[in-house]
Amino acid sequence: METPENTPTPVVTIGEWIITMLVSVIPLVNIIMFFVWSFARGTNPNKANWAKAMLIWIAISIVLWGALFFIFGSAFLGLLESGPDFIDEPGY
Repeated sequence: METPENTPTPVVTIGEWIITMLVSVIPLVNIIMFFVWSFARGTNPNKANWAKAMLIWIAISIVLWGALFFIFGSAFLGLLESGPDFIDEPGY
């Protein structure tokens, strides 16, 4: 007798992976589909785990890009404030 614990998971075919990869390169659509594949019932567990991993990578990327933007933006603004002030100098 097969129980849910020992029931084999169906294999994701090459065609399904090709369509999955094609959808995953379309901006904004990919994030929506990652959520659908991650949390919808009936999605192959292998594809669901892959989509969850992709969402984690996207979250990590957003945090890192935000930190880099803040660090380099602050440095750039600091350079602008400490640089020579040509506007307030007496005219020629």
